[in-house]
Amino acid sequence: MNEVIDWLHHDTAGLLLLCLVAIGLLLFLIIKVKLEPFISLLATGLFLALAAGLNVRVIVGTALKASDSVLEKGFGGILGHIAVIIGLGTVLGALLERSGGADVLSQKLLRIFGPKGTPIAMGLVGLIFGIPVFFDIGIFVLAPLVYVAAKRGGKSLVLYALPVLAGLSMTHAFLPPHPGPTAVAGLMHVDMGWLIIIGLACGLPAFAVAGVLWPLYIAPRVPVSVPDEFLVAEPAEGEIKQPPRLSTVLAVIVLPLILILGATFGTLLLDPQRDLLSVLTFIGNPAVALLIAVLLAYWLLGKRRGMTNTEFSELSSDSLKPVGMILLVVGAGAFFGAVISATGVGAALAKSLSSAGLPVLLLAYVISCGLRIAQGSATVAIVTTGGIVGPLVAEAGYSQIQLALIAIAICAGSIILSHVNDGGFWIVAKYFNMTVKQTLQTWTVLETILSLTGFATTALLWAVF
Repeated sequence: MNEVIDWLHHDTAGLLLLCLVAIGLLLFLIIKVKLEPFISLLATGLFLALAAGLNVRVIVGTALKASDSVLEKGFGGILGHIAVIIGLGTVLGALLERSGGADVLSQKLLRIFGPKGTPIAMGLVGLIFGIPVFFDIGIFVLAPLVYVAAKRGGKSLVLYALPVLAGLSMTHAFLPPHPGPTAVAGLMHVDMGWLIIIGLACGLPAFAVAGVLWPLYIAPRVPVSVPDEFLVAEPAEGEIKQPPRLSTVLAVIVLPLILILGATFGTLLLDPQRDLLSVLTFIGNPAVALLIAVLLAYWLLGKRRGMTNTEFSELSSDSLKPVGMILLVVGAGAFFGAVISATGVGAALAKSLSSAGLPVLLLAYVISCGLRIAQGSATVAIVTTGGIVGPLVAEAGYSQIQLALIAIAICAGSIILSHVNDGGFWIVAKYFNMTVKQTLQTWTVLETILSLTGFATTALLWAVF
């Protein structure tokens, strides 16, 4: 018996077996037992820590001091990085949604592209508006615009819905401040500026294929009409509030990205001793950049347009309610990753990869794909994969560009093959009047195209960098 325990605790094969058992337990708890992912990740992490022989004091500390434990460091390390970013990003998205920014953006793009280019215009609306807005919120806000466009165009609702969905899904999966990309950046210590650059470099080609070419092919084959009850009556003239300017909407969306990228490029190009670099570093910190954007949005889209402090407080409070569970899931996933590192599973996996010659980029993508398909949640797939892969790359000497590519490969895997175990699948089916079969034909394939194209781009860039 002692020999078996020693084999599990110290041998590469034994450690890998423990890791596989832990992942199997995680999937069982989420899929069969229906436990919240946060509880499942926490329980699985504790199981793996005990099974691998970690000292209890290492796992949870003592009754008098727990700050150095794997549990608190795992949770606290990642939450200190992402909680502020996700929170501010959520409030920023809520301000844009409440102000009517989506309507302004869509109307301008529809005028530019004309009737024939309406699907492309709708895709760009999803792409731009999706940067600060959560995926499901984006659907709730933009769906009425899609209905109107489809009714006027007289073609399948699929032609107008899929481009919007592609834009929302790509930004949600590939770009901060969305939870998945923000979490994996923290888990793998990726500079947010590089993550934005690589996310755009890999996400935009994926959007072009999934959001432009795929709808043109599949829409004629899946006719979906717009029910009359989906169309909302136009408001009375006196009820229409003056919309914000397009330039204001775009400035609020793009400002934090510019500030973050300014800090990244400033670090590369400027003398470290110059005051300018200190200024760029401060305002380009993701939390500071988003805080500036939120305050600007509050003034331009809220205060100047009649929003009171009480209304802003209520808006912020309501928008932040869904964030709590997201943060708990990410924290538990980070703890799971910290256990993998502390037990030596990460080192064992790195050794096996080196012997087998399997590229870490491919491994990251495959693990993320497997977790996504099995349990449905993109966020769980990302944080779990980041926890597994993070220890592999920590000491490998990868550049920031390479780390960003690995992170985006994980993000790409997390959206593959959305099906009936994914909440997003049912939101799409409900809001766009599709049967399960039609949703599988359209949305599921769209997500898979986004995933495969995004990963293929990371692989091409990996060969270059």
